[in-house]
Amino acid sequence: MSLSPRIIAFLLACLISFLTVSFLAFIDGVTETMLFVTGLSSFVVSLFLVMYTIEVLVYREVDKMYKTINKLKMKDFTISRKSLVKNNNPFKKLNDEIFVYVAKKQKEIDELKRLEQFRREFLADVSHELKTPIFAAQGFIHTLIDGAMDDERVRDKFLAKAAKSLDGLDALVKDLLVLSQLETGEVKMSFEKVDMTEVTEEIFDQLEKIAQARGTSLKMRVSRPGPMRVKADSSRITQVMTNLIENAVKYGNDKGKVVVSLEEEKKHVVISVRDDGPGIPPEHLSRIFERFYRVEKSRSKDRGGTGLGLAIVKHILGAHKSKVTVMSKLDKGTTFQFKLDRVD
Repeated sequence: MSLSPRIIAFLLACLISFLTVSFLAFIDGVTETMLFVTGLSSFVVSLFLVMYTIEVLVYREVDKMYKTINKLKMKDFTISRKSLVKNNNPFKKLNDEIFVYVAKKQKEIDELKRLEQFRREFLADVSHELKTPIFAAQGFIHTLIDGAMDDERVRDKFLAKAAKSLDGLDALVKDLLVLSQLETGEVKMSFEKVDMTEVTEEIFDQLEKIAQARGTSLKMRVSRPGPMRVKADSSRITQVMTNLIENAVKYGNDKGKVVVSLEEEKKHVVISVRDDGPGIPPEHLSRIFERFYRVEKSRSKDRGGTGLGLAIVKHILGAHKSKVTVMSKLDKGTTFQFKLDRVD
């Protein structure tokens, strides 16, 4: 049988009143009127005090605990840690501490679930990306084994296609290895003075044939003449610039232009790579730095690449304590931008 706070308060008040009257009854000179008044007053005072103690300090705080549990079930974690320090009521402190602890654990569980989902998607993506070049090369080689080897024209054609598939597989494995090393911190950055104008010019020379094939012009704009030196790992920042500029050429418009801007600030050099291509739809902007994420999968496959370039860019710049941002408008083009520490 469960007792309500009022019944408990009434019983305790009766007990306190009885004990008080019983004690006074043994004192000489105490009249019945005095005993009655004392018993009644002690009963009333005890009733309200006990009821307040049980109702306000105990039951109300326990009820808040149940409400807290319901909030946790609904994953409503709106509570500030600062408010906990001001509470003197031990029940309130206990309630809030339980809330904070469970909220923290729930967020850890949610993060583990997110990572597990990411792992499953990553394994599925890797399997798919590896399967395509392997099956392609396998098909060409088996065709040659089954008799096409005797036809010199077919043999050369199929061997070239098999080699291309295996080259793509090799590039994919290398990018996966680089990305894995970057994420685990195995790759140590070797920071030195790097001239970004010189790096950009070298990449323009490397990508000249690809740009000419698409009729794309490569231009560099600088805020002032002369070297633009930054603190960076030379090989890694060259990899970042190569990926961004090559992507701008591949996914921009035919006969378009790619502009690399170097703008010197007080403490940084701002590097931007802009194309005048079709742009990236807004719903894709938040995901383009994910592994294997492609905005248009069919077009991306035709243009080559492993789908890991932007993920590598993100991690390399993260190791440089920088962050890459992207701005894009449909039919207007896309701009990737990041900052590096300036050095004299």
